[in-house]
Amino acid sequence: MEIAGRSLLLRSCGAEFIGTFALVFAGAGAVMVDAKTGALGHVGVAITFGLVIMAMIYAVGHVSGAHLNPSVSLAFALTRRFSWRSACAYWGAQVLGAVAAAAVLRGSLGNVAHVGATLPSGTDAQSFLWEVVLTFFLMFVIMAVATDTRAVGEAAAIAIGGTVGLDAMFGGPVSGASMNPARSFGPAVVSGDLHALWIYLLAPLVGASLGALAYQLVRGDRPLPTASGELGALEEAA
Repeated sequence: MEIAGRSLLLRSCGAEFIGTFALVFAGAGAVMVDAKTGALGHVGVAITFGLVIMAMIYAVGHVSGAHLNPSVSLAFALTRRFSWRSACAYWGAQVLGAVAAAAVLRGSLGNVAHVGATLPSGTDAQSFLWEVVLTFFLMFVIMAVATDTRAVGEAAAIAIGGTVGLDAMFGGPVSGASMNPARSFGPAVVSGDLHALWIYLLAPLVGASLGALAYQLVRGDRPLPTASGELGALEEAA
């Protein structure tokens, strides 16, 4: 069982690496392409983020749960849907995937738009608040469609991708609508622009934790399954 668990964790981390790579490459890449060409516009960038999340949930959701976001892994661990050991492994895979994608973007397009880094358009406090609220919405939806058997699980990718796109559409002009520490960390480190990174590392963690706890409160005491693909099923069996 221990060997099988390690093998599943490695496969799950591989899926998280690829999924987060795709998220940053497509999302931050869209920001860079729009900065160079003006071909996408803000709405196009927001739609790109929503679509890549949707695609990766369908692609790797059954393998790893498609967290693709350290704040999501933290929230699942806090609500006992995921082990802390697995969450730490996922964080490493997600960060590596984000940094690798940002490095490929910089190598191919140059240091355009800070490699798609998220930056405040107003004050740091304003962006921090908005990131908390936007990530709260996202995690609330994730808890509903990905963990509660009363929701329509087959539509999880559409609901989550739609929420990301929606948040990016109205929140992007204010805070960048990161909602994801890895998504912000990769471009910030590769571009060298770290001045506001603390906002995008801390605020999504706070927002996701609050969103998950809020859903726990409103759903009542109904038992829920884990939300981590094959790995969660193995942990539950153990």
